Amino acid sequence: MVNLNVNGRTVDIDAGPDTLLLWALRDELQLTGTRYGCGAGMCGACTVHIDGEAAFSCQTRIGDVEGSEITTIEGLSPAGDHAVQRAWVAEQVPQCGYCQSGQIMRAAALLARTPQPSRQEIVDEMSANLCRCGTYPRIIRAIERAVQEG
Repeated sequence: MVNLNVNGRTVDIDAGPDTLLLWALRDELQLTGTRYGCGAGMCGACTVHIDGEAAFSCQTRIGDVEGSEITTIEGLSPAGDHAVQRAWVAEQVPQCGYCQSGQIMRAAALLARTPQPSRQEIVDEMSANLCRCGTYPRIIRAIERAVQEG
């Protein structure tokens, strides 16, 4: 049994400490907004926040994050009105949408850490997450909009 803090709530996960956070979130807690992409920490579809920092949940063991604050896309803003989420809608970022929860989580972590990032800082940070549809220009515009509109 592993005790986690997920989206502001304490939960007990009936799994071993080596269980990957991605599977604990999806299978045990039914938080399916965190997506399985590659399983190798190379695509970013599974990005969540761990103590406010973007992290690949497919590479994180639950035993390593016991006592940490974990935030998923469902917990970023229950009303869906985080500045990044509003900008995503305004810029019509998603195409297929599969990677978007991970993209949003990485962008939100960037803006929490660097409220006024340069375009290059945005590009550099977001390079950790892949979008097979190639919506990168819209992603960048959405992040710049979120900075402007706060």
